[in-house]
Amino acid sequence: MAGRKVFTAGEVLSAANVMDFLMDQSVMTFSGSAARGSAIGTATEGMVSYLTDTNRIEVFTTYWEQVWPLSSFSGTITSSQVSGSFAGTQVQFGGTTTTTSMTATAALDNGTIWVNGTSAVTITVPDILNTWDTLTIWRNAGGTVTIAPGTGVTDWAGAGTAASGTAISLTFKIDQTYNAATVQKVAANTYRVVGKITA
Repeated sequence: MAGRKVFTAGEVLSAANVMDFLMDQSVMTFSGSAARGSAIGTATEGMVSYLTDTNRIEVFTTYWEQVWPLSSFSGTITSSQVSGSFAGTQVQFGGTTTTTSMTATAALDNGTIWVNGTSAVTITVPDILNTWDTLTIWRNAGGTVTIAPGTGVTDWAGAGTAASGTAISLTFKIDQTYNAATVQKVAANTYRVVGKITA
């Protein structure tokens, strides 16, 4: 493919220009990959197609690669590898397992705390999340798991109950083994707790 061309008034539109600048750079629609292969023959890098049988958009690099809908990802992404705006996108940064009470840290933003053991555990969540980010807490054993607001949280609600101020004493308990709760920051200093919890 030839890139971008700016046509001038009166220029003759050759068959080569139509192929290079119009046909090969359009999003071509096909009933499936077999129909695409028959129609295109040898694809060139940068070609884009939409397949109606799978509702996928694919781009040819050295092979046809799905670009929409986004395919699944298997691997590890660290916070240092991510930049830009990810509004509405969940990126999992990490997790930890504990058998004792702990205070969540910013390293667990969009992460998970897996609670094991038979002792009662309190997970304290200070104002460490970015707005709309979450922290998921799993109760994987018999010990009671309590979720408490920490430093900087001035609005805390869940299970039909809310509290506000600088010294909030309202806590939530994950009600059964193998249940979970998610803490989400919804505005500045404002958190909501959802899941299998009681106040």
